[in-house]
Amino acid sequence: MNDNINKNALFYASCLALITTGFTFSIRAGILPQLGAQFGLSAEQLGFINSMWFLGFPISMVIGGLVYHSVGPKIIMNVAFVCHALGILLTIYAGGYTTLLVSTLLIGIANGCTEAACNPMIADMYSGVKMNKMLNRFHMWFPGGILLGALISKFMTVLGFSWEAQMWVILVPAVAYAFLFFGKTFPRPQVEEATSILSNLKSMISPLYIFLLVCMAFTAITEFGPGQWVEIILGSSGADPMLILALTAGLVAVLRFFAGPVVATLGQTGVLLGGAIFSAIGIYMFSTVTGAMAYVAAIIFALGYGYFWPVMVGAVAQRVPLSSALGMSIIGAVGMFSSSIFQPIIGSWIDGSMAEYTAQGLAGDALQLAAGQDTLQKMIAFPAILIVLFTILFFWQKNSKKTEKIPQAVTTH
Repeated sequence: MNDNINKNALFYASCLALITTGFTFSIRAGILPQLGAQFGLSAEQLGFINSMWFLGFPISMVIGGLVYHSVGPKIIMNVAFVCHALGILLTIYAGGYTTLLVSTLLIGIANGCTEAACNPMIADMYSGVKMNKMLNRFHMWFPGGILLGALISKFMTVLGFSWEAQMWVILVPAVAYAFLFFGKTFPRPQVEEATSILSNLKSMISPLYIFLLVCMAFTAITEFGPGQWVEIILGSSGADPMLILALTAGLVAVLRFFAGPVVATLGQTGVLLGGAIFSAIGIYMFSTVTGAMAYVAAIIFALGYGYFWPVMVGAVAQRVPLSSALGMSIIGAVGMFSSSIFQPIIGSWIDGSMAEYTAQGLAGDALQLAAGQDTLQKMIAFPAILIVLFTILFFWQKNSKKTEKIPQAVTTH
C-alpha cells in the first residue's frame, strides 16, 4: 500500500521542513544580540526566550507521538506550518519580551511537529538498509539548515539587513514544504501492533531506555548550549561566531550522512563515549583559545557531538521498534526539554560573569571575552557527566551483541 504514494515528494518536503527548523535555530542565534539591544533584554531574559524554542519542541513531539496513528502525519504537518508562519510573523512584529516568548514557543511547537511527523513517516515509507539511508539523509538537513541559516544571517548582517528581514527568510522553506505536502497521500505504519499506545508504553519500560533518557538530557544541552549562545559567548574571541556555527553545522551534516557505517564499525556505546570526550575537549578549547584556534576547537567540538542525537534516537528505532513514533518522540522530547531548562541557567551564568568581571575593572571586548570563556568553562560539566554515564553504558552493554553489532544503525536528527 505504501508503494502507491509519492515518496520523493514527501521526502523532499520533510527535508525542507527540517531546513526550516535549522533556520529557526541559526538565524535566531545570529539576531540574538540585536533582539537584546532593541528590546533592552538581559542575557537571562534572552535565555528564557531561547528556552521557549526548546520547550515548544518536546511538547509537540510528545503530543504528536501520542496522536500520530490516530490523526496521521498530514494533520501534524499542517499544524507545523501554521505554527511556523504565526511564530515567524509574531517575532517580526514583536512589541517586546512577552511577544518574543510566545512567538518563539510557537516556532518550537512547529519544529517538534516536524520531528513527530517525519521520523515515523519516513520509517514507514522505507525498510531495511533503504530506511536507514533515507533517515540519515533526512536528518543531515538539520545541521545543513543551521549551516545555510548561519551563512545567510552572517552576510545579511554584514550587508546591513535588519533582524526582521532575516526572519522573513525562514518563511521561504516553510512555504515550500507546505506546497510539496499539499494534496499528497501519506503512508501507513508497517507494523500494525506499533499503532497501540499500550504496546508502545510497555516496550519503553526497560532499564536501557530509561538510562538513555537520562543520557539524552545531557547530550542535547552539550550540543545546543554553545551553539545557541555562539554570537554572545564567542563574539569577542577574535573568530567569527556565525562562521564557527556554520563550520560545526557543516561538518556535522557530513558526519551524519556517513553515520551508519561509523556506528556499525565502532559500536553505539563506543561512538557515544568518544563523542563525550571530544565534546569536552572542544568546549574546553573554546574557553581558553582565541583567534584562528577557535575554528580548530569548533572542528573538535563538532566531531564530539555530531553523532549524539543520531545514535541516541536511532537506538530507539532499531532496538525498541514497538515504541514506534511515541518512543522516538519521547527521547527527543527529553533532549529538548533539558535544553529548555538549561537555557536561562546559561543566561544567568553570562550575567553573573559579566557582573563579576565588570567589578574587576574589565570593559568592552575584554569583558565579553572573559565572561564568555568563564561561561564555557561551566559548560564543560555537561560532557564531563556524559563521560561517566557512557563509561557505565559501555561496560553495561559490552557483552550485548544486540547493542554493539547493529549494522547500519538508524540515525536521526
